Amino acid sequence: MKIAVVGSINMDQTVIAERIPLKGETLMGSELQYIPGGKGANQAVAMARLGADVAMFGCVGNDDNGRKLTAKLKEEGINTDGIKVIDGVPTGLAIITLGDNDNTIVVVSGANGCVDKAYVDEIKEELFKYDMVVLQHEIPLNTVHYIIELCYDRGIKTVLNPAPAASVPKEIVDKVTYLTPNEHEAVLIFGNDKSTEELLRTYPEKLVITQGSKGVSTSLKSGEILTVPSRKSKVVDTTGAGDTLNGAFAVRISVNNSIKDALTFANTAAGLSVEKMGAQGGMPTLKEVEAELEGNK
Repeated sequence: MKIAVVGSINMDQTVIAERIPLKGETLMGSELQYIPGGKGANQAVAMARLGADVAMFGCVGNDDNGRKLTAKLKEEGINTDGIKVIDGVPTGLAIITLGDNDNTIVVVSGANGCVDKAYVDEIKEELFKYDMVVLQHEIPLNTVHYIIELCYDRGIKTVLNPAPAASVPKEIVDKVTYLTPNEHEAVLIFGNDKSTEELLRTYPEKLVITQGSKGVSTSLKSGEILTVPSRKSKVVDTTGAGDTLNGAFAVRISVNNSIKDALTFANTAAGLSVEKMGAQGGMPTLKEVEAELEGNK
């Protein structure tokens, strides 16, 4: 299966401190790193390392960060022909504070804001060659919705990871194949009138809610709630764990694995990813995930 990602491409500026500072507080950092990131690029790298045939679509600035990030994606075996270079706009930047096994992230969109409908119209014929399209919320939301509608009309499966949190219109929820919010994002999209279990049963095997250390849940078509527990990990850096999970899930569900098997594979990959530094740096290979799954049998 060929998978396309339309999404963000960022340089992550990661500051390591003893803990995340409180409001108005100044702390001394121990280290500053520049690491390739962006939710779109992260998910593309996760999928490529797990053996998928992946293409990245998005925008970068005509700057050193843009060139470095594009080159890094190529090194991972990802098709970058659809990445557009924008003059006069910097490549996206994420400012990350990492401390006490947690993080805070501030994203400066930069060229990611240029992934608009006009750009999609330029690349859509190429996009239609792929079997599945994976999306997130670090590009303009109207672009995300436009792509889902185009893919729905073409019968192309889509995965929407609605992060950062933003509302998703009901008609888009109905047209997307898989929706993967965390608990906070699910409340923003659906409200809190229904329990998690009721909400999952409303969208069986479409809605997948991640719940951090509690694992990930969905409803089977029978109405049974399936919860796959998180892997116990020695946490070094949680940045990119959600992107690893989404990428791994897309890889396995795209080849018609059962949703239980796909989520078990995805949770295992995510659990491995937090044991190394960096969103992309910690992402495991297919061999590593399969070895972990085999060891758990």
